[in-house]
Amino acid sequence: MNILKLGLCVIATGSFLVGSDVANAEPENLAVCAACHGVDGSGAGYPYVPIIAGTPAAHLEEALFAYQDGARRCVGVPVMCEAVALLNEAQIEELAAYYSALPRVSSEEDYNRKLAAVGKLLHDDLCARCHVLPTDDDVENALGIPLNGQRAAYLRLALGAYLTGDRETLVPIMADKLRELDQGKIDALIHYYASWGPES
Repeated sequence: MNILKLGLCVIATGSFLVGSDVANAEPENLAVCAACHGVDGSGAGYPYVPIIAGTPAAHLEEALFAYQDGARRCVGVPVMCEAVALLNEAQIEELAAYYSALPRVSSEEDYNRKLAAVGKLLHDDLCARCHVLPTDDDVENALGIPLNGQRAAYLRLALGAYLTGDRETLVPIMADKLRELDQGKIDALIHYYASWGPES
């Protein structure tokens, strides 16, 4: 494990183990994730770090196990694979439960309303079957994670990873849908996802 990289991430986030409203519920090994994702799951200000608060636990577990077994490769961001390598199944489940119980926040990024409107149409056509709103009553049972409110830089990174094969798609239909995307459609989708907030 690259302790220096992880340590720099920890220093950058400050005192993430102190004074939280959910201090009693914090997993013992929260520092592994909080170094970059923050105690509140908002990403601690790093543009390429996803917002994970309010993401269903099953999806967080799937992602962490995928990093461990290589289904997700840490191309350009080795610290993620290094950080989760030593976690056992119980620790992954505990961390996933912790972050899933936190309220989902918005990326609070600027977006273009016209592009967001186009993006909503694309989302409804290509993505809505599996990716529902974070506030949807069925979010726990949805096949995909909620994308609304997610950071643009992370979405570009993740979509690029799927398109290059650095991430495996969960189901064949996702690969089919990804092939329908060009850069213009990706931009529109990202503006749509940026337009969401908890009060939407």
